[in-house]
Amino acid sequence: MEPTITARAAALALIFSLLPVFAYAAESDDSLSAAGERIRQTGAQLQEDIKKARERLEAQEAREAVERKREAERARQQAIKEEKQRQAQEAAQARARQEEQVRAERAERERQLHAERAERERQLLAERAEREKQRVLTKEEQAAKQLAARERAAEALKKARAAASSVKSFVD
Repeated sequence: MEPTITARAAALALIFSLLPVFAYAAESDDSLSAAGERIRQTGAQLQEDIKKARERLEAQEAREAVERKREAERARQQAIKEEKQRQAQEAAQARARQEEQVRAERAERERQLHAERAERERQLLAERAEREKQRVLTKEEQAAKQLAARERAAEALKKARAAASSVKSFVD
């Protein structure tokens, strides 16, 4: 694992703080120039490492920004999908309510038609019963008339027989 930027910066700070110690400890100019060269190389390496770390950090931040954008787009698409589902559900519920209302209206019309038919049938039955009652009365009246006619015929026959017997008795 590579050292972090702060670890490298700390190492660089340590080296620079020890620089005066190295300078006093050096016995010759060659060792000082060699130590200076090493320090310059170390500093250049640290700068290169810091530059690479910044580049990695910027790349990571760019990846995170892209990922945030993707996540935001997914969330937006999900919200759109959920809104469409909600609208579809509301439309389905509205259709169901409308269909239920149509069924209820149809059932009410059928109930009214059934009630009207039942009323007409009741009226027809009442009219038939009235006609039948009139017919019965008419039959009774006819029977009474026939009975009265029979009684009159029987009375006339009795009178005729009585008259015939009186004529026979008169003739005899």
